[in-house]
Amino acid sequence: MDLPACTEKIRQKLGQNSSLNATLKFDCGDDGVIFVDALVNPHVVNNQDAEANCTVTLALSDLVDLLAGQLNPVNGFMSGKLKLAGDMSIAMRLQKVV
Repeated sequence: MDLPACTEKIRQKLGQNSSLNATLKFDCGDDGVIFVDALVNPHVVNNQDAEANCTVTLALSDLVDLLAGQLNPVNGFMSGKLKLAGDMSIAMRLQKVV
């Protein structure tokens, strides 16, 4: 799965109106970013690099595993596959996105 496919998967999982109520960025380094703005309705999910309330830094392969349910967000964080910056309470709501 490539970055555009991951972007679409997140868009579908999030839907048009979730209770995430924040901005979130998945930073996959050289592979690109996925920015989620769940403060507006309908939500915006795109590949523009913008400031977010919480940034999750991870490899694209780990994002693919996360979206496929093969990587638990908590286990990914504890093993160092996911790095978090910003508002950690948003990261706790990550289950709504993945």
